[in-house]
Amino acid sequence: MRYPIRTLQQIRPLLVSFRKQAGLTQQALAEQLGITQQSYAQIEANPASTSVERLYLVLRLLGVELVLAGSNEPDQPDDMPTTFIDTPLSTPALPRPTKAGPNGPKQAKGIQAPAKITPPSAKKEIW
Repeated sequence: MRYPIRTLQQIRPLLVSFRKQAGLTQQALAEQLGITQQSYAQIEANPASTSVERLYLVLRLLGVELVLAGSNEPDQPDDMPTTFIDTPLSTPALPRPTKAGPNGPKQAKGIQAPAKITPPSAKKEIW
């Protein structure tokens, strides 16, 4: 399904929706990003204030594709380029939030947590 993005305010509800569809809490997604829940909450509350690189990492973890379309698309006004956030037909299985037990966190059977994703930049950034 395609969701055309023409203003930055449209990104926030999509991020919340994609995260909930994936069955993830802010805390679970923040752990996969290697940041605190509060830092992720700031990204979700105001995605326009985060870098494109960080937003791309969040979308990638949620199994969402970012598609840029030129203004020569048939359904576009000539002066309005559009960005689409698109859910691919087959989204990768994401781990469900874990439940803590007496022996520590317990993961659902058959689901393996992905490795922590780090930004590709060479400099060390503080999220």
